[in-house]
Amino acid sequence: MGSRYASHQLGNGLYVSGRPEQPKEKPPTMSSTAMPYTGGDIKKSGELGKMFDLHVEKSRKSGPISGPITGGPATSRTYSGSLSSSGVPVTRTKSNSGPLNKHGEPTKKSSGPQSGGVTPMARQNSGPLAPVLPTTGLITSGPISSGPLNSSGAPRKISGPLDSTGSIKMRTTSFAHNQAVTNLNPDEGYSIASSFPKPIMWSVILLFVMGFIAGGFILGAVHNPVLLIVVVIIFGAVAALLVWNICWGKRAVIGFVGRYADADLRTAKDGQYVKVTGVVTCGNFPLESSFQKVPRCVYTSTSLFEYRGWDSKAANAKHRRFTWGLRSMERHAVDFYISDFQSGLRALVKTGYGARVTPYVDESIVIDIKPENKDMTPEFHRWLLERNLSSDDRIMRLKEGYIKEGSTVSVMGVVQRNDNVLMIVPPSEPFSTGCQWAQCVLPVSLEGIVLRCEDTSNIDVIPV
Repeated sequence: MGSRYASHQLGNGLYVSGRPEQPKEKPPTMSSTAMPYTGGDIKKSGELGKMFDLHVEKSRKSGPISGPITGGPATSRTYSGSLSSSGVPVTRTKSNSGPLNKHGEPTKKSSGPQSGGVTPMARQNSGPLAPVLPTTGLITSGPISSGPLNSSGAPRKISGPLDSTGSIKMRTTSFAHNQAVTNLNPDEGYSIASSFPKPIMWSVILLFVMGFIAGGFILGAVHNPVLLIVVVIIFGAVAALLVWNICWGKRAVIGFVGRYADADLRTAKDGQYVKVTGVVTCGNFPLESSFQKVPRCVYTSTSLFEYRGWDSKAANAKHRRFTWGLRSMERHAVDFYISDFQSGLRALVKTGYGARVTPYVDESIVIDIKPENKDMTPEFHRWLLERNLSSDDRIMRLKEGYIKEGSTVSVMGVVQRNDNVLMIVPPSEPFSTGCQWAQCVLPVSLEGIVLRCEDTSNIDVIPV
């Protein structure tokens, strides 16, 4: 019989009221394929590899390879394991993990001998590949070296520590044989004899000899001493002038350098002889003073003098009695920079590499040695021993002068501009000071670059 209410039968045979429920659509199930392990190889990265238009690479085996290898399409090894929703086994490509070569591909490692005429594709490495560093000196990761590198990227060799004697001898040898250091002779300085040409000097001597002969002949023949008296007066005046220049000529030259007007490097022309005053900055090879060990110097001078009594030994071949004589002198100069006070520009002063230099640098007395106090200065005896100088009962005096970084110095030379680099170089010809009549000083020739610096041992330098 019929019923007003709809009913339906369940699967177990039971009738229930109501209409049967409409079957819901089953949501689609997402099946994911297991991705192979690529080992960092972009060619094994699936869709990413397709973006770069790369092909699938052949599978690789580890172990010995036997038999010939025939060419053919790339094959893949299949593994039983996870299945997709359709029940089809997932296929994946085997890849080796490990270090990559320079092309981003994993290197092949052979665990045994290869046969069958197979050429190995890559050589087995026992460790990570050593990267080649660029020539810029940039330090990259990797155990390429355990020390600093030079400009070409190769490890720089550094010697081990030396003892005090070895380091001092090496420093002295480096100063003597280094091309960047100018070793100045004791004669390179003020000299009244070098200011006069030898022909003129011998001509004056010949005139005085002739004058004395003529005056003596007239005095003996006619008993007239007028000519002889005139010659003697002139000779005395010339001799006094020479003695005055020998004693005070160096001080007059220092005064001339101090009065010479400073030039502005902004307006100085190429080849112009100028004087520049400014602060010193060291270059690539700073110096160190010989006795006091003052670091970062651009000029050093150490002089050892001896006093000769009546029965004392002479310090040199020209050493006279009851005077101080020079026994040893060490003077070195290198290239440095000077910051001009007038313009603020920075110029390179070429005083190294054997350049001609005329220094007027004040020296201060470091130590006076007498027989009474010779045993109280072990540093001085060590300094003498390093230079193979005797330390017997002599009266000695050690003077030292230097131009250290931050000192104020005056430089006279020729301006040279080369590829926007401002330099001060030695002139090709000596520069003459001219006659200074007010001080009765004869002309003096200044050769090379002139350096003028006061005693800086008690003066605070400008930090740079």
